[in-house]
Amino acid sequence: MPSQMAIPLEIRRLGLTEYGTTLASMNAFTDARGPDTPDEFWCLEHHPVYTLGLNADPGHVLSPGSIPVVKVDRGGQVTYHGPGQLVVYTLLDLKRANLGIRDLVSALENAMIATIADFGVTAVNRKDAPGVYVDGAKLGSIGLRVRRGCSYHGLALNIDMDLAPFRYINPCGFEHLPVTQLSDLAAPVDIDSIATALTGELADRLGLANQ
Repeated sequence: MPSQMAIPLEIRRLGLTEYGTTLASMNAFTDARGPDTPDEFWCLEHHPVYTLGLNADPGHVLSPGSIPVVKVDRGGQVTYHGPGQLVVYTLLDLKRANLGIRDLVSALENAMIATIADFGVTAVNRKDAPGVYVDGAKLGSIGLRVRRGCSYHGLALNIDMDLAPFRYINPCGFEHLPVTQLSDLAAPVDIDSIATALTGELADRLGLANQ
């Protein structure tokens, strides 16, 4: 369960970034942080990239074409990141906050569900596959890594993007899994506003205090 004392939080807006550079920065931050280091949320978009989790089956990458495929150290299978998708990386000291990994996954899912509910979209989670879904189509994904008692990676919420690259993978390891986005659900698509709402929901659920 989350700590009863609010823990300092910094929220960074990083814009459109290269995946490899951001991954290296997450690892460096996790390596360097100490017991008093504030937690951080990194809000950003990525240039087009497919990422494969630690135990992902490369066979789920069907036809990547010119889009890079990067093996990464998070859990989960293959997913796609691209412009128009909000990514929030959650760099948290789970031990300090008295949080388990299941607590964090639930908070990520429920924060996405609550945020988009305010825009009139009803989403649910699934016991067999982390993330959030609307009428069976995947809207938001989760992939995490915990090292030294600290988490990194996080969530990806499809806002207003080119969904075509999802056709060339089995998203999250599921064949023929439909993928959707807020722009197809008649919801607002301003990424900065959605990031503000989503990080606020998430901070509240995790007992974090934005500095």
